[in-house]
Amino acid sequence: MTRPPTAAQRRVIDAADPVTGRLRGTESQLAALVRHGLAFRHPRPPHDHFLTPAGHRTREGTTAATAPAPGASAPAPAPAPAPARESSGVFTARVGGEEAAETGPARVREVHSAWQGLLELRRMTGTGGAVDRPCAWERTHLVQAAALALEAAGLRPAGAGPEGYRVRATPQPEAVAVREPDATALRECAATLEKAGWQVSEHTEPRTGARYLLASPRRS
Repeated sequence: MTRPPTAAQRRVIDAADPVTGRLRGTESQLAALVRHGLAFRHPRPPHDHFLTPAGHRTREGTTAATAPAPGASAPAPAPAPAPARESSGVFTARVGGEEAAETGPARVREVHSAWQGLLELRRMTGTGGAVDRPCAWERTHLVQAAALALEAAGLRPAGAGPEGYRVRATPQPEAVAVREPDATALRECAATLEKAGWQVSEHTEPRTGARYLLASPRRS
């Protein structure tokens, strides 16, 4: 990318689907984004256009996360930030701690659709169409990606009370912390993330003795 996108191109990028990165725009706008490495044209009909990892970073205003050094020790999780909120018309995975969150059939359909969209993004961008490993979008949206995997499996995020999982960022690159006060539910979280392509290890908080998970997207 030799120059920032134009205002019209930026509007196309900002309007991309937040999970799959599917784009809508004129042929000239989409072609320009492809030339600049911010989008790619899917080879199969209907040949839709999608954001590349660089396009997702442009949309989010972020930079790619740095992979952790092999064998690096797992630091204690960072203090929990304020939980992500949902804005009108934009899907947001539940990270735990949201108040008055909808849990009815409409939410179940939204979560299922978002998870299927994420699997499609894995298929389109992964080697050989594999869907068993997290894609680049997940590596730059760790908390949301891990939370979506958990919610899509039917696990319950924490609400106003202590029950349920909470997913939070950590100081370690490419790692999130998952807390769940119930030991059985914590093991279910670990199994779910492993099935979704994450590396998971269990740790103990030194001061409180509470168990928690550290999860990182698997690369191979």
